[in-house]
Amino acid sequence: PVGSNRHQAALEALLLLLKAYGRPTRGVARVAGGRLRLRPGLIREPDVMFMLPEHRHRRYSKYWDGADLVIEVISEDDPNRDLITKRAEYALAQIPEYWIVDPRDRSIRVLTLDSGATEYRQAGHYYAGDSATSILLPTFNLAVTSVFNQE
Repeated sequence: PVGSNRHQAALEALLLLLKAYGRPTRGVARVAGGRLRLRPGLIREPDVMFMLPEHRHRRYSKYWDGADLVIEVISEDDPNRDLITKRAEYALAQIPEYWIVDPRDRSIRVLTLDSGATEYRQAGHYYAGDSATSILLPTFNLAVTSVFNQE
């Protein structure tokens, strides 16, 4: 389902910030509608996904075969889809980092996958006034407020 205006505004802010990060590093960010294959027979369309330049061989014209970072803005219709279902699916697909953006409390959870793990570990939970920092992309950080003040 199409997200609310608040959902779309957060998604747009995240995409623009990640694209700006990716430009000099040659990483690629895509927005909802981009197809991400987690395993044969399972495709998701994350709100935002990012691939490091060294993994460009996994980008195909119809889908990406995995990603390095996936961001989901919690859906109002079914929060558990992003909090539980997708979290488990992305971990099993070995997506190294998963951000959960929650408009309800205006927070960002940064989850990381330790080597060989099949479940994420929370690396940080950030709120207004905080700066959310990636584990995978150490120079990528953003003011949480900037994501939620775009409405």
